[in-house]
Amino acid sequence: MTANEEFLAWLHGPLTEAERALHDGDPEPRRALWSRTEPVSVLGAWRNAIGSPEVDALFDFLGASFSDCTRFEVELLAVDVIGDVAYTVALEHTSVSVDGAPRSYTLRVTQVYRREAGGWHVAHRHGDAVT
Repeated sequence: MTANEEFLAWLHGPLTEAERALHDGDPEPRRALWSRTEPVSVLGAWRNAIGSPEVDALFDFLGASFSDCTRFEVELLAVDVIGDVAYTVALEHTSVSVDGAPRSYTLRVTQVYRREAGGWHVAHRHGDAVT
């Protein structure tokens, strides 16, 4: 399996499952796949977070806000693996309840990943709404 194939298997498996869990109200699977090595950051569609304490607080906030995910699909636009670093550019199509109100939206998302301790971890996420 090539480095790109290995990364894509992780992205379409554990990472996508963790994102779906977050949208069902459980932030722990997402937290487990994020780097604990600084710097980590989120420039989010709702809130920004710089550093692990802020990122953890953001994940808790999102987990408390989301429930009843009926759709989470990643439409990859670009992906590359360069040694122990990778990035993705994607559209995320989501249908979920936010604070109890059903919503559907698409986010433009760029993420940066690091290979740490033999596995991939997210180090940065930038997302904004497609209008």
